[in-house]
Amino acid sequence: MRISLRQLSVFLSVARHQSYTRAAEELNLTQPAVFTQVKQLEDSLGVTLLDRIGKRMQPTDAGRVVVEGARETLDAVGRMEMRLADMRGLREGRLTLAIVSTAQYFLPRLLGQFCDANPGIEVALTVTNRQAVLARLAASEDDLCILGTPPEGLDVVARAIADNPLVLIARPDHPLVAEVNIPPERVAREPFLLRERGSGTRLTVERFFRARGLTLPMRMELGSNEAIKQAVIGGLGLGALSRDTLALEGTTGALKVLDVAGFPLLRQWQVAYPRGKHLSVVAQAFLDHLVAHARQAVEAGPTIARIAKEAAQE
Repeated sequence: MRISLRQLSVFLSVARHQSYTRAAEELNLTQPAVFTQVKQLEDSLGVTLLDRIGKRMQPTDAGRVVVEGARETLDAVGRMEMRLADMRGLREGRLTLAIVSTAQYFLPRLLGQFCDANPGIEVALTVTNRQAVLARLAASEDDLCILGTPPEGLDVVARAIADNPLVLIARPDHPLVAEVNIPPERVAREPFLLRERGSGTRLTVERFFRARGLTLPMRMELGSNEAIKQAVIGGLGLGALSRDTLALEGTTGALKVLDVAGFPLLRQWQVAYPRGKHLSVVAQAFLDHLVAHARQAVEAGPTIARIAKEAAQE
């Protein structure tokens, strides 16, 4: 049999997402490239690995055997690489990270600092939604995962590394922009634009209003922070986002943060990994780097609060 680790990794992603399209998005590949990798694996093994049931790709009986074997194989290779990296220390090695999309607004600064100090380190970074990060965390596919809400139901080590306040936003000409200390009951009468189900931001915001007996009137569910910002700018409703995603719009005035009683909702960025997982020298060094510098990196970003303060001083 001529099979590759790349084929096994791509097949696992398709099996996990039950979709060629979503696997392609996670792996930053085209859908035809993902299909080709799986087809080559099927040809090498001489079995059909996936059946299409409705819109989903379900592993066949043979596919489930390959899923188990692929996980064992990739885990073994990962352990081998980790042991070799430990022997080499920080001179060279590989760091694999999975982060929710909102974390991309501050994590590159931290990665840049770490890689400048350790130029021999190779980094594999997966930027995706919360549900996909949780799936990768449960399967121990990465050294470290970064997300905004601690995972429930998973036996993991989670550590807070920086503040991550959530705010409500509107376009500049919305009537609520001029008001102060707006009651949540008033805000809950406006149409809302929120992230997909399972998003940490959405869970936090809905929990806040539910505790007050309120249900947000959902106008639209969107899969990215940028899509929510553009929809709010377009006048489709109010949005709820991490404050750190609003730097550009803060400079242009395209979006305004509403002064709502109880907001911003204070939560924290978390770095997590499965309990009992042995961290490589590289992963432990980056974890230490996060703990030492993440708060400073987040606070150094051009948030709306800082923009407003600097504008007032000019």
